[in-house]
Amino acid sequence: MISQLANLNWIGVLLAFITYFFLGALWFTLLFNKQYKISLGRDNETLPNKAIFIVGPALCTLVITVVTAVLMHALNIQSFGAALELSLIVGVGYLFANTVNIAINPNIPRPILYGIISGTYHLVGILLVSVILMAMK
Repeated sequence: MISQLANLNWIGVLLAFITYFFLGALWFTLLFNKQYKISLGRDNETLPNKAIFIVGPALCTLVITVVTAVLMHALNIQSFGAALELSLIVGVGYLFANTVNIAINPNIPRPILYGIISGTYHLVGILLVSVILMAMK
C-alpha cells in the first residue's frame, strides 16, 4: 500500500476529503439535525460540541478517502461508471452495513433510524469522493 500512496493525486484526495467532511457537517447539523437527535433519543437537547466530535470524523473521512483513492488506483478505475460501481460496493457493502451494525446496540434508542441517517451520509459521501477522485485523475 505504501507504494500506492506515491501515485495518488493528493490535490484530488484533499478536495474529496474536504467535500466528504463538510457534507457531514451539513448532514448532521442542517439537513438531518432533528432526525439525528431523535435517533439518539436526544430530540429535546443541544448536543455537546467537543473537539472529538469534529476531529474524530475528520480523521475517519480522511482515512476513507485515502483508502478509496488507493483502491481506485490499485483496481485501475478509469471511468466514472467504474468509480460509481466501486463506491456503491464499498458504500453499501462496508460503510452503510457497518454503520447499521454499529447502531444496533442498547445505547442507540432508534438504531434503524440512526443507521439510515448515518449510513446514507456515508453512501453519499463515498459517491462524492469517487466522482471527485475520478474527475481529478
